[in-house]
Amino acid sequence: MIRSHLMVLRVALLVGDWVAAAVLVMLVSLLRFGDGEAFEIWQRLGIDIGLATAVFATVWVVALWSQGLYRLRARWRLATEAKSIIRATALMAVVAMSVLWFFKQADVSRLFLLLLLVAMPLVTFTGRAVLWTAFSAIRRRGYNTQYMLIVGTGTFAEAFADGVEGRPSLGLEVIGHLSTPSEADGPVSRPILGDLQGLEAIFHSHVIDEVAVCLPAADAQWLDPVARLAADEGKTVRVPLDPGRGGLPNIQQEEFEGFLVQTMITDDQHAAALVAKRLIDIVGATIGLLVLSPLILGTALVLRLREGPPVLFHQRRVGLHGRPFTIHKFRTMVPDAEEHLEEVKHLNERAAVTFKVADDPRITPLGRTLRATSLDELPQLWNVLKGEMSLVGPRPPLADEVASYDIWHRRRLSMKPGITGLWQVEARHKPEFDQWVERDLAYIDRWSILLDFKILLRTIPAVITRTGT
Repeated sequence: MIRSHLMVLRVALLVGDWVAAAVLVMLVSLLRFGDGEAFEIWQRLGIDIGLATAVFATVWVVALWSQGLYRLRARWRLATEAKSIIRATALMAVVAMSVLWFFKQADVSRLFLLLLLVAMPLVTFTGRAVLWTAFSAIRRRGYNTQYMLIVGTGTFAEAFADGVEGRPSLGLEVIGHLSTPSEADGPVSRPILGDLQGLEAIFHSHVIDEVAVCLPAADAQWLDPVARLAADEGKTVRVPLDPGRGGLPNIQQEEFEGFLVQTMITDDQHAAALVAKRLIDIVGATIGLLVLSPLILGTALVLRLREGPPVLFHQRRVGLHGRPFTIHKFRTMVPDAEEHLEEVKHLNERAAVTFKVADDPRITPLGRTLRATSLDELPQLWNVLKGEMSLVGPRPPLADEVASYDIWHRRRLSMKPGITGLWQVEARHKPEFDQWVERDLAYIDRWSILLDFKILLRTIPAVITRTGT
C-alpha cells in the first residue's frame, strides 16, 4: 500500500514539475520582454512558443529523472536533494545551449535563459522542501514507516542503527541485526536475528524494506552477495562507509551522521508504468465491482441459501515484500475445512510447497461450480481496490508456503500478487511448484502494461475452457 502511494506521488510530482516548468517559461517571457512583445519576439525568431515550452518542460523532467529526483526515499538529506537539482540544472543548461547552437538560434536572449535556469531549480527545490517537510512531519507521527535490517553487529553497525533511529523523520524502524563471521557476538543493543547464512530465513519471517550492510573489513567479501540478494528481492540497499574510505562508482551517496551512505535502489526502473498499473487496478476493480455487483450479490445469495453461512472465506496470504494481508473469496468448502486439512494432505496433487486436490472431499457441490468458473475469485476485487493485490501479478502464497521457499522463489514477492497472471494462463494445471514460480518470475522480468492486458485477455478463455496448460 505504501509503495503504491509513493508511485502515485512520483507521477504527481513529475506532472507538477512539468507544469511548473511550462508556466515558468511563460512567466519569464513576460518578465523579460513585457506583456506586449513576449510572444511576438518568439514569432519573429521563428520559434513556436507552445512547442518550445512543451519541449523545455519535458527535457527538464528528464533531467530531474536522470538525477534520481523521483526516488522519494533515496535521499536522507535535503542538501543532497539540492545538489541533485543543481546537477540537473547544469545538464539542462548544456542541452539548451546545444539545441540553440544546432538550430542556429543565436538571437535568443541570454538573459531570458539565465532567469529561467535560476528560477527553475529554485521553484523545484522549494517544492521538494515543502514535500520533504510534510513527509518528515508524517513520519515523526509514526506513519509511512518502513523496516530496516542491519547486517553487522559491531560498533559501526550499532552507531549506524542509532543514527537511523535517531532521525524519526526518516520513517525507518530497525528490526534487528545479522551477525557476521568476525562479529558473532557484537555489542548491539537491538535483537540479533541470526547470522549471514540465515538471511534467507529472515526474509521469510519478517517484513523488510531496506537492508543496511555494515560489514567490517574482515567480512568485506560478503558485501556483494548480501547486496545482490537483497536487491534481487526488491529491497533498498544502504551501504554506510567511513567517509575517508571513498565510495563505489555510479552509486548515489551522501553523508549522514558521520557516515558516507551509498544507496542502491532496484524498484524505480518501471516507476511511471507501475503507477499506471496501480491506476488501471483502481479503475478496473471499481468498474468490476460496479458492473459485476448483480453477479456478486446473486452468487452470495445463492451460496447463503444453498450452503448456509459464512458466504465469504477469509485467509491470510503473503503480499508485496512479505507483507501479510487477508484475501477474500466466496466459500467453496465446508465451513470447518481448515480443521480437516491433515486428513486430506495425502491426496495432494502438487509437488513440494503447494497443496492442491482436484477432488478435495471438503469442496461443496456449489463450490466446485464456483471454482470451475472462477466466480469464487470475484471478492478479490476488493483486495485490488485496497492496494493489497493487483489485477495481474504472481499467485498470492500462503505463509506456510513462503516459509518453505528456496531463495530463488523469494523474488516472486517483489511484485504485488494478482487475481490472475502467467501462472493462471500457462501453468494453471502444472503439478510442479517450480513451474508456477518460473511463470511468476518470467512475468516479473518481462512485465509491462501491454503484458498485463494480454494476460487479462487470455484469462477469460483459459477459465472458460479450463485450460492454462
